[in-house]
Amino acid sequence: MRNKGFIMFIATLVTLLSIYNLSFTWMSNRVQSKAETHATNQNGIVDYQKKQAYLDSVWKEPVVDLGFVDFTYEEIKNKELTKGLDLQGGMHVTLEVSQKEIIEALASNNINDAFENALIQADRLTKENRKSFSQNFFQSLTDQDDILLASYFANSTNKDKITLSSNNSAVINYVNQEIDGAVESAFEIIRTRIDKFGVTQPNIQRIKGTNKITMELPGVNNPERVRNLVQGMAKLEFVEVWDLNDAFPHLQKIENEWVKHQKVTNKKVISGHPEKQLFIDEVEPITQNEENERPSSALMKTLSPYSLIYALSDTADVNKLLNNKNLMSIIPSNMKFAWGHKSFNKVEGIECIELFIIKKGHEAKITGDYIADAEQKYNQKNQAVVSMVMNNEGTKKWKKMTSENYGNRVAIVLDNEVYTAPTVQAVIDGGRSEISGDFDVEEAKDLANVLKAGKLPAPTHIIEEVVVGPSLGDIAQADGIQSVVIGLSLVLLFMTLYYAKGGWIANAALGLNILLIFGILAELGAVLTLPGIAGIVLTIGMSIDANVLIFERIREEQKKGSSFLESVSKGYNSAFRTILDANVTTLFTGFFLYTFGIGPIKGFAVTLIIGIICSFFTAVFVTRLIITYFIKKKGQQLQLNFETKLSRLFFNRVNFDFLKKRKMAYFISSIVIVAGLSSLAIKGLNKGVDFTGGRTYVVSFNDKVIPSALESSLSDFVDGKSLEVKTYGDDKTLKITTSYLIEDETTESDDQVKKAIIDGVESFTGQKYADEEDPTSDTFVIPSQSKVGASMADDISISAQKGVLFSLVSIFIYIWLRFRNASFGIGAVAALIHDTLIVFSIFGIANLLGFGFEMDQVFIAAVLTVIGYSINDTVVVFDRIREEDSKKQKTNSYYNRINTAINGTLNRTIITSITTLMVVLVLLIFGGDALRTFAFTLCVGVLAGTYSSIFIAAPIVFDISKKKIKKALATA
Repeated sequence: MRNKGFIMFIATLVTLLSIYNLSFTWMSNRVQSKAETHATNQNGIVDYQKKQAYLDSVWKEPVVDLGFVDFTYEEIKNKELTKGLDLQGGMHVTLEVSQKEIIEALASNNINDAFENALIQADRLTKENRKSFSQNFFQSLTDQDDILLASYFANSTNKDKITLSSNNSAVINYVNQEIDGAVESAFEIIRTRIDKFGVTQPNIQRIKGTNKITMELPGVNNPERVRNLVQGMAKLEFVEVWDLNDAFPHLQKIENEWVKHQKVTNKKVISGHPEKQLFIDEVEPITQNEENERPSSALMKTLSPYSLIYALSDTADVNKLLNNKNLMSIIPSNMKFAWGHKSFNKVEGIECIELFIIKKGHEAKITGDYIADAEQKYNQKNQAVVSMVMNNEGTKKWKKMTSENYGNRVAIVLDNEVYTAPTVQAVIDGGRSEISGDFDVEEAKDLANVLKAGKLPAPTHIIEEVVVGPSLGDIAQADGIQSVVIGLSLVLLFMTLYYAKGGWIANAALGLNILLIFGILAELGAVLTLPGIAGIVLTIGMSIDANVLIFERIREEQKKGSSFLESVSKGYNSAFRTILDANVTTLFTGFFLYTFGIGPIKGFAVTLIIGIICSFFTAVFVTRLIITYFIKKKGQQLQLNFETKLSRLFFNRVNFDFLKKRKMAYFISSIVIVAGLSSLAIKGLNKGVDFTGGRTYVVSFNDKVIPSALESSLSDFVDGKSLEVKTYGDDKTLKITTSYLIEDETTESDDQVKKAIIDGVESFTGQKYADEEDPTSDTFVIPSQSKVGASMADDISISAQKGVLFSLVSIFIYIWLRFRNASFGIGAVAALIHDTLIVFSIFGIANLLGFGFEMDQVFIAAVLTVIGYSINDTVVVFDRIREEDSKKQKTNSYYNRINTAINGTLNRTIITSITTLMVVLVLLIFGGDALRTFAFTLCVGVLAGTYSSIFIAAPIVFDISKKKIKKALATA
């Protein structure tokens, strides 16, 4: 063996680095174990907020002292193997930066009816096709308006880039560049906000080529804070407030027009001054009995000379009026309405909210651009506030504004909500101001953080969201670890029973392989997810394949009479090319999984790629190093055993005519595929929310709940929209999925759907919703929830199709070039298509029989993994065919050579399938509900891949070659 010293050095170095990297994970687990013990009550229930509080308290404190160096918890946490949200809880968010608002801002005041119609059409078309909003907008605008686009976008702010004579192409390029710049700016601002939020190891990325930003925030236990943080534009304005006495005549005009057109009568108000009431024709206190009988009208009274107060339940009606362009055209151009930031209980227990009338100019006199610093402080009443310091220019403007409004109110408006509207009691010349608003400390800190990070260039919308509670993460983590341990144990046992001492060497290499995988993941800062653990379990099965190939080659050479040393050398040399080809083709699928995958699928792809590389290194080089060491240490007389009684009995001297049965195999496959596709035609694919869009809630109860009964009861609460309820892990945990309001991706609709689910569950079970689990009370919790918007579902669907297509094409090209024969490429791809169709067919049949497997992103990852596994098998057979061809035995026909190749690799094919099936079955049984579909798909795929490499791939190569040979003979 060449370069033994170098291989020894690399193996030792990587092993030591892996141990070092993983030591931080061990340290972190010790600290977290202490925190959990601290937060566990007498009933054994973990208070996760108390646990987090403990961890926060030691964040900057030394928690490990090694004598010569100590580490704080922060340092350890930043170096540990990062666990995904599905293993520790947290929040995954995909944001979309609104192109519509960017385009409107670039057009400034040059907006007409054609422009607005194009915006509306673009919004509709973007939901129907795969084009971007800007593409649809410009297409819609040019279709209805022949004038140059420059007439809309040429203005004083971009005069150096666009003029009135610029052609349409130049304008479109300019707008797209501005959109891309705005998205990049939004990404940097959001990243700054999250960095100051206090999340450990956040993962924030911009999805290239799109206006989307994705982030994973482990350990987050307050999703509402995150939503506010990433969606708030931070558009800060200091504006003057109208006196209601001055505004009253204009309000009365609106009132008269509203009554005239809507003919609303018998409206009721809380109490107040009728001469200053808006939309009022009767002043009368509301009683509790009348509350449910009153018509939809605005409840309000004069709160002060500067604002109105409404019942919170009536804000939707008021907003309809405020959004009515005809009514709003009656008021002066400098009058604008803005709601207060928070509601409050004001009259008779009714939750109310203020409506301010502020003075609107072309631009606010002072904006957030003038803020130099902001921080959370406490005022004289010990209330949390945000203190702001302005820059020099802002200080001058603030002094002028306060001097001009002495005795009047100035509103501090953030994202069109009034946080505070204090009366100016003195001229402020220090450039300092304060925002109050009944904040708690966290809200004040977040607001200060947002103001310091800066204003977003456009609104952002959450189009995908996953929230995983820590308790659910703990369960998934336990299931994953259990799967790894059981799967690994079975493989170790089998290899020892089948290959004796050779099996021990393979097991040692496998153990090193797993250590390297975890160590490299920690070094790269990669995230270990539940699908990632599945990838490791799968790697355990697949990494044995290389050892099996080598050991079977060594056994073949020994049977030919070669010495032990010569058999080892020939065995490794003969197997190397096959192992390389098999690993390269599998790497293709891992690469495309990573390229097109989203969220946890990327984690699976990273783990799979690292696993393939590590298994190649350990199986090909490390095992040979160990065997060489034993030979040199003990002498060549030592015969390392590579077989036992079991392996001597298993598939030895098989000489089956596989090609003769190829037509029967084609027929059987056709029957299964036709039956499966027919079942899909009858029932359709059971698509998950990843492909249809929707919201999913995992609901945990203290007692058993029947899914079908709850589903029937919930239907009325979601307006009869698509709804599915099924068990998730055990009969006390249910997974509820609905498409209710999926077209509306706003936070308000998220709250509305969740409230509908909670109301429906409470109505059916009689139990109350709680934020935390409590086995002693009659409550239920929602430890996990997710949302996939319709646009995101389309992206996932397209990405899945691309992943499968690119994998097939790349494998075809590689096989074609590697074997220098297109028939091999065709045979390989035909077998892969066969395996994919078999998976979908069995998937359809299983669902028709009521098993309810769901097609989601993880299912697509499984399909691509099946492609990688199947090509692995096929390459081994093809390589043996190539070897048989190279012998050029004229007496042996091509028919016989292919049969000889299949029989020669049958032992390896079956053994690899057995070891892989072992770990996949472990995943199916012990991997938990989250990996049930993945494991089932792999089980089918492993069987289909083994079958196709024997009965489909090689026979197709023969049939194609046979036709070529006949054609050549006919033309000779």
